[in-house]
Amino acid sequence: MPEVKSAQHPATQRPWLVLAIMCIGFFMSLLDGSIVNVAIPTLIHSIDASYDQVLWVIDGYLLAFSVLLISTGRLGDIFGYRRLYVIGIITFTLASALCGLADSPAQLLTARVLQGLGGAVLFPQVISSILTIFPPQLRGRAFGLFGAIVGFAPIVGPVVGGFLLAHLSWRWIFFINVPIGIITTVLALTFAPPMRSGRTHRLDLGGVALATAGLSGIVFGLIEGERYDWGTITGPISITSVIVAGVVLLVMFVVWQHRQRDEPLMPLALFGARNFAVGNWVGFVFQLGMIGIMFVLVLYLQLARGYSALETGLVVLPNAALTAVGSAYAGRLSDRFGGKYVLMAGMTLLAAGLLVLVAMVGPTSSAWSLLPGLTIIGIASGATFAPLQQATMDGVDPRLAGAASGVSSTTRQIGGVLGTAVLGALLSARLSSTLRSEAEKRAGQLPENLRARFIDDSATAAQHFSPPTPPGGLNPATTQLYGRVTADTFATGFVDAMQTTLMACAVVLVAAALFCFLFSPHNRPATEPTQKRQAETAPRD
Repeated sequence: MPEVKSAQHPATQRPWLVLAIMCIGFFMSLLDGSIVNVAIPTLIHSIDASYDQVLWVIDGYLLAFSVLLISTGRLGDIFGYRRLYVIGIITFTLASALCGLADSPAQLLTARVLQGLGGAVLFPQVISSILTIFPPQLRGRAFGLFGAIVGFAPIVGPVVGGFLLAHLSWRWIFFINVPIGIITTVLALTFAPPMRSGRTHRLDLGGVALATAGLSGIVFGLIEGERYDWGTITGPISITSVIVAGVVLLVMFVVWQHRQRDEPLMPLALFGARNFAVGNWVGFVFQLGMIGIMFVLVLYLQLARGYSALETGLVVLPNAALTAVGSAYAGRLSDRFGGKYVLMAGMTLLAAGLLVLVAMVGPTSSAWSLLPGLTIIGIASGATFAPLQQATMDGVDPRLAGAASGVSSTTRQIGGVLGTAVLGALLSARLSSTLRSEAEKRAGQLPENLRARFIDDSATAAQHFSPPTPPGGLNPATTQLYGRVTADTFATGFVDAMQTTLMACAVVLVAAALFCFLFSPHNRPATEPTQKRQAETAPRD
């Protein structure tokens, strides 16, 4: 096969076209992480699924996607980034068709896990390809496009899903991927060059087993912890024991990698590069705080304010557009000044946007009152994704691009999953307290025989993030009164809990910004003699 040269002597004269093609599959994989959320009620009725089964349709995708990124990133180093990308797209497309054809919860869950596998295979290859086909002075802009999709796809997912549910059926949220996947496969095989590192690699199967098992335990425990009340799953197996087992297996994985001198799955030499080590820690902390923003905001709009999924998506859509535009400009700034300072500014501005949102939100707030905070958050988000990726990958050996992208993606996924669990628990605990307090204040508006039940029902409503329904047997006037009082109580209590949670997110983001001081100073792109030396490690097929 033809030689694939270094980033200074690129494999293609059309790197932006290649990146655009690879970003299509990347966009689909992120979109499907959120698009199914709006179809939960429809799926419950259409395929006779329980609420827990539908949640597993969502969580099964996330679990398969998260735990395989380290392995699939390394597979790109071994077999080639284009080849793995195409395999991922084909797997994802086939799984999407199977999802759309599913007639039972079991069939849909199996297809969703396969879809997550496809997403995990293609995802790291995008980052690896950027390191391979773009010279250092253009990588910030390339990561700007990457960051725009990271910020835009998860938010636009509910909008697309709501539109398809309103005009077609739930099956089309999966079928829509099929023609796009076929076209993307053809384009990738036509225009993307074959890319892999210049020497032969072998796959560390022991490392794959330990990493996959360890990450599975941690991610499963964090995803399912709240469902099992952080207690017993079955018999002697508890959420705590599953997470601890996962941590132990990951420690064993690191020890195993230290002993694998020739071809470790995760070369520990990666962490010898200061920016890569710091970038992974900053990325973990950033995702820990960032993930809770939209999680809490969507719950507020849908449950406290009564917006539909489509209306909620439209409210936050301008935020996503600002993130996409901001990412493009942040990428350019990162090329000029380095990702460190752009990233610090973005995270600090993001925390400021949260404080504005906390000040403006209320039980009866309109979408317009949220606009100032969402505008700041949108712009600030655009100044985080691209600089973070660029700063993390700065100085990574191109021969280890796949391993590096897999590790960094996994770190952020774990941060996001942990953030969802921690912030979800914080929101639930705070909501339980505030709802009981608000219910006690408003119970006097109801007949005396309903007050005790109203207080208890309001407190337990925090577990489901939704107001309680009126008890049966009431006359229409009392039912209407009960519903109005519970809705007002829930909205007021939720805003209080939401403000606490968003403040916690702001504190975490400020901490992440401070950690950015640990990055090395920005260096200008390599000089010509250095480029010639780097060309000796040219990736080729």
